[in-house]
Amino acid sequence: MTTLDTVRKLLIRFRDDRNWKQFHTLKNLIISLNLEAAELLELTQWKTDEELASLNSDEQFRQALKDECADVLLYLLLVAEESGIDLLQAAQEKIAKNAQRYPVDQSYGSARKYTELKAKARGED
Repeated sequence: MTTLDTVRKLLIRFRDDRNWKQFHTLKNLIISLNLEAAELLELTQWKTDEELASLNSDEQFRQALKDECADVLLYLLLVAEESGIDLLQAAQEKIAKNAQRYPVDQSYGSARKYTELKAKARGED
């Protein structure tokens, strides 16, 4: 079973074998992460939800989606590495924080932001 740490180690080795760490400042990595996320977004540009659902069986589209998702993950791993963040721990902490912000009884089936849920709970809606 491949773990996130295994992928991170492979990525660091790949980077270091090419002497690219010198280019991997936190700012540059965050910019690159966003550029890759924009490429992922570009795959959906001008397409309806129905068109995207039908593209899910298109192998060329799926490969492009897979590649862009991987690029986003890899840059995110590098951002975390550069800033000393344990991504799995951060994700678990964020889920716990969101569980507090979005109680099931207030957020079930709702797309409202937690600030709107609080206002509604206080009767300000």
